[in-house]
Parts: sequence; structure tokens; C-alpha cells
Amino acid sequence: MAVLETKGLSKIYGKKGKGISVKALEDFNMTIKEGEFVGVMGPSGSGKTTLLNMLATIDSPSSGEILVNGKNPHKLKEDELAIFRRNNLGFIFQDFNLLDTLSVKENIILPLVLEDVKNKEIEKRVDDIATVLSIKNILNKRTYEISGGQQQRTACARALINNPAIILADEPTGNLDSKASFDLMSSLEKINQEKKATIVMVTHDAFAASFCNRIIMIKDGKFFLEIVKKSSRQVFFKEILDSLSLLGGGYNENI
Repeated sequence: MAVLETKGLSKIYGKKGKGISVKALEDFNMTIKEGEFVGVMGPSGSGKTTLLNMLATIDSPSSGEILVNGKNPHKLKEDELAIFRRNNLGFIFQDFNLLDTLSVKENIILPLVLEDVKNKEIEKRVDDIATVLSIKNILNKRTYEISGGQQQRTACARALINNPAIILADEPTGNLDSKASFDLMSSLEKINQEKKATIVMVTHDAFAASFCNRIIMIKDGKFFLEIVKKSSRQVFFKEILDSLSLLGGGYNENI
């Protein structure tokens, strides 16, 4: 079953016909099935972050459509969109976006509090997700008392606590050292396998991408190629590096 589809998706910044427009994404088609862990990669200016912003409903397409479980969020009214986003989309950001005034647990349960979920159900979900992400021992700490890797796993827990249809991750390892990156990606892989969570991750990091099941590469705003993991993560990592060499350019800048 397709959880996410893009059909003829295009994004143009500026005004057409006046020489000042930039085509960030052009006629982009993608299908993400339930339970997939898909990475999106491309050089600087390729359009990968533009794509993620439209999937996240932060930005709107110039043409084409996005469907999440068959519904186009960009056709919803503002109040409907807020509810749709809260119920269907989970977000993991590079800079964590946690609230320092709240404990780890309070950060995680915030989406459930907004939905008026009963306390018994909240406790059950927190215990479940904290166990999977190995953060039960820090639930009562403040965010400034824990490491960057623990903060990012807290952000993952918050993204997952509402059981969204899809999780959108934007360079989640960007601010982490190598060990914390490995721990985070191992956690996301575990969540994908055990919880059947559907994840779309934009990354420039081939190591992080090697934890995905499938990689979609974008160049100059267009679909470039796709590679699927067929064997070990180590073999997939090499395939990703080989494919990136075909793209050219840098991978750590966004558009």
C-alpha cells in the first residue's frame, strides 16, 4: 500500500517569463510504500530539501500533487491542515527542536497532550517508545543535561509517539558525532523493522543512507537514479558511494 505519492511534482521560485525564476524541482514522481525506509540524496541545489519541505507542507508545489494515504494535504484548509499534519506526519530535524524548559518525557508526550490522550495511554506509549530507543533512564532529565545523540533520540520518540503515517527526517545525523550517528541510525532501523514505521530521510551522509532500504537520488531537480538494498549494509554503502560519484557536486548543502 502506498503511504506517500508524488505525481508530476514541480516547484518554481520566482516569476515565469521574467528571467528570475528558479526551477527547484521538475516533474518529480515518487511512491513510498508502508514500512519502507527511503533515503533521498543529491548534490547541493538538487532539490532534495525543496522536496522534503513540500512533503512536510512547509512549502507548496507549483504544480503536481502530493498524496498521503490518498489525501492531498495541500488542498486542506489551514485548520484542517494543522490536524492532518499532527495526525499523519512526524518530524525529525537536524537541530532537534526540543524545548529546554521541559523534561525529556514532557518533550516526547507533547503531541499526545495536544490531542487530549488519556494519561494511561500516554504512559504506555512513552514506556514502549523509550524502551525501543534506549532512553528510559533519561526521561526525567532536562534536554540540556543529555548528549546530542540522546537529544536526537528524544526527538525521534516525539516524532513517533503519535503513530504517524510517515516520518520525515531532515539530515538527522548532521549535528552528531560518528558514534551518536551510528546509535541514531541503528535506532531508526530498529523502529522501521519492529514498528513498521515508514520513514523518508533527506541526507548527504552515505553512512546514514546505508541504513535505508532504498535510495532515491535527485539531480538538477529531477529524478536521477534509484538503488535498492539487496544484501548487507556494507555492500549497500559502497553502492551508494559509487552512485554519488556519478552525481558530482557536494552533498552537505541544501536548497
